[in-house]
Amino acid sequence: MATNFQRPKGRENSVSLLNAAIDAMDLAEKISSITPAKAVFATVGVLLAMIKVCFFLVRDEVSRVHA
Repeated sequence: MATNFQRPKGRENSVSLLNAAIDAMDLAEKISSITPAKAVFATVGVLLAMIKVCFFLVRDEVSRVHA
């Protein structure tokens, strides 16, 4: 059965991908049994969250400039 799946476009796609990556890092951290790997997954998850926040801040500033 064919499904017509449409990806979100533009910024929505970026946010969706960031959310998926953050969730993947959280899951990898939880299921990993290697301590150094847990630290890496946690750090990458935090960095991705920071990128997401910066993305929203930049988007807000751009909308203020163009308004």
